[in-house]
Amino acid sequence: MSQTDIAKGSTMRVFITGASGHVGSALVPELLHNGHQVLGLARSDESAKRLTDWGAEAIRGDLHDLDRLRAAATAADGVVHLAFRHDAMAAGDLAGAAESDLAALQTIGDALAGTDKPLVSTSGTGMLAQIVRDRTATEDDFDPNGGYRVDAENYVIDLAAKSVRSSVVRLPQITHSRLDLHGFAPTLIGFARTNGFAAYVGDGTNRWPSVHTLDAARLYRLALESAPAGSRLHAVQDEGIEFRTIAEAIGRGLDLPARSVSADDAAQYLGFLSRFAGMNSPTSSARTSELLDWQPTHPNLLADLAEGFYFG
Repeated sequence: MSQTDIAKGSTMRVFITGASGHVGSALVPELLHNGHQVLGLARSDESAKRLTDWGAEAIRGDLHDLDRLRAAATAADGVVHLAFRHDAMAAGDLAGAAESDLAALQTIGDALAGTDKPLVSTSGTGMLAQIVRDRTATEDDFDPNGGYRVDAENYVIDLAAKSVRSSVVRLPQITHSRLDLHGFAPTLIGFARTNGFAAYVGDGTNRWPSVHTLDAARLYRLALESAPAGSRLHAVQDEGIEFRTIAEAIGRGLDLPARSVSADDAAQYLGFLSRFAGMNSPTSSARTSELLDWQPTHPNLLADLAEGFYFG
């Protein structure tokens, strides 16, 4: 397919890493429904079957299979990178998870250089809390000095100078829906079950953004189809909900109290999330909405928690 055809919005053959995961399980049907073909990276036979059942093509492998990533990216009309080693992150190996992510992106970027094909990668709004103080973060905010996951984001943005139509979707701390089985929402619920209360740090007035999975998936599709090269995009519906309010909603769902814990004791009650639980990161998606005509339409976080499916 010529790049002129792609620019006109014709259907694409899209390679997706993390295709059977949380956001992938919404994005694959979203792309197929809109006429695109999907080739998804699958780490297991079970994941491969899920993809083929949806109507996508599966390719077995993981982020360590760099030759396979290169070949799939070369053969595709566009790439969406969703995969991340969340198992390593949960085990405390943040550096290892970030290194695998960057190596995969560099392999894909090398394959796409000079083609003007789209690459949509994934980052997080949480990292903006380290560089933005006392205001709501926007798509213009970034850290030029690098750091955890920042190096990968900056690398993708820089690919615009190498004739790749690159963009980054920053996901908020909580991306929620019935598809969310292992994200921060079910993890917080699991900690609350274990502790006998839903914990928040200090007074809990720090704010977390969120988005519904199906709205996030639509933004990835729009980015793939039409985001300008070098775009940073925010998949944010709720700009910021106080963490205490989230804890109280979890408490209601479990019939447990919400309780403050000190920053020193947070690790005891919130595990690996303790480093994020006190983070204040209100985030705007106004620029993204204007650029791609993206408007969230699905229930927000508190409405999803009130539905009760997270607590079944």
